[in-house]
Amino acid sequence: MARGRVALQMYTVRDDQARDFRGTFRQVAAMGYPAVEFAGFGGLGAEEVQALLGELRLEAAGTHTGLEALERDFEGQVRFHHAIGARNVTVPSIPGNRYPRNEEGFLRAARDLDAMGRRLAAEGLCLAYHNHDFEFFRAGARSGLDILYEESDPAHLHAELDVFWAKKGGVEPAEYIRKLGSRCTLVHIKDMGADGSFAEVGTGSIDFQAIFGAGDDVGTEWYIVEQDVCRQRPPLEAVRVSLDNLRKWGRA
Repeated sequence: MARGRVALQMYTVRDDQARDFRGTFRQVAAMGYPAVEFAGFGGLGAEEVQALLGELRLEAAGTHTGLEALERDFEGQVRFHHAIGARNVTVPSIPGNRYPRNEEGFLRAARDLDAMGRRLAAEGLCLAYHNHDFEFFRAGARSGLDILYEESDPAHLHAELDVFWAKKGGVEPAEYIRKLGSRCTLVHIKDMGADGSFAEVGTGSIDFQAIFGAGDDVGTEWYIVEQDVCRQRPPLEAVRVSLDNLRKWGRA
C-alpha cells in the first residue's frame, strides 16, 4: 500500500493569506510542502489559481467547501475543482442551525451528504466530511459521526478525520481510522499540548506513529497539516515546525 502524502491546510495561515494570498503560497511552497488544501481562494478565479499552483509546482490535495455552497452553485463548483485539479471536496462542518446535534439532525445530514456525494462522484469528484469533537457525542444509541458514516454509502461520503478533534471527543484517532477503513481518504494532523491546546505536529501528546500506521494500512491518501490556532509562534513558523518533524520521521 502506497503511503499517504503530506499537504498543508491553508486555513492555518489564513491571516497571512488575507494580507498576501500569492506571497503566502510562495512561502509555503518554498518550505517544501508539495501540496495544499484550500480554505478560500482570495478572490482569484480558477485560471489564476491554476496558474499559481503551476508556477509553484504545488498540487491541490483538495478544498474545504461548505455544503450550502455546493448546493447553491453545483455546476460552478464542479468546474472550479476540475480546473484547479482538486478531486477531494471536503465539507468542513455541518451547521447546527440546519442540523440539530441530535439523532434526527445527524440522520438528515447523512442523507444530504450522501446525496451530494453521489452527485459529485458522477462528476469524478470525492466528497469527504471533516469532524470536530461534537460529532463524537452520543446522538441516541450512536455517536453523531457514526450516524453520518453508517447511514451513508462509502462510495458517496469519505472521511477527513481530524485527529486532534477525535482525541478531544474521547476517541483514539488510530482506532477510528481503522474503523473507517478505505473511506478515510484524508487525515488532518495537528498535535495537542499538555493543556489541551493546539500544537505543532510532533510537539505534543498525540501518537502519530500509530496514526500513520493505521492510515497507511487503510490507504489514506493525504496527511494534511492543520493548526486552528498558533499560540507558541507565528503560523508560518508553526507549519515549518510541523513539516520539519514530519521530515525527521521520514514522512515528508
